[in-house]
Amino acid sequence: MKMNSFSILKTTLIAALILFNVSAIAQVNYTLSANPDLKVSGTSTLHDWDMKSSTATGKAELTLANGKVGTIKNVTITMPAESIKSGKSGMDKNAYAALKTKNHKDVKFNLKEFVAKGTSFEAVGEFTIAGVTKAAKFPVSATVAGEKVTFKGKHDFKLTDYNVDPPTALMGTVKTGNEVSIHFNVTFQPTK
Repeated sequence: MKMNSFSILKTTLIAALILFNVSAIAQVNYTLSANPDLKVSGTSTLHDWDMKSSTATGKAELTLANGKVGTIKNVTITMPAESIKSGKSGMDKNAYAALKTKNHKDVKFNLKEFVAKGTSFEAVGEFTIAGVTKAAKFPVSATVAGEKVTFKGKHDFKLTDYNVDPPTALMGTVKTGNEVSIHFNVTFQPTK
């Protein structure tokens, strides 16, 4: 009898430990924190330029293990296209026209794969800009602070890849370069 009770107790403890370990590494739903740092930068025949936004929504499924990112799945980030601002209303108006924001309200990113590359990662996914979706691959760093995870990186692309004509100003005398970059510094926290 005592042996049987001991066996049951032992089996119960082993099962509890297994369940604890599985739940400790289970994927957790995360939400993009308020005020992400998003920037689009490029060049023109007059000067380099930046447009910034701190407005976006996003979600992800993450696992953390030993203070590091384990796995990442189902990441989506959506930024309202007209939330990017240069500080110059004329430039903003030209950018919104080029991005066709009347018909395409958002810039979106969907992660397909997150691959470890030594101490950094490579994000593989799709950007949707001006209604056109294209594959994207770019380096990303990930930093864990408590339960929060911050991702930093940059994606370089050509406007014409998304059927966007580089904007012009002053009757075509100022022309925007075709090559631009999206810089991001975003933090995800567990969904409450």
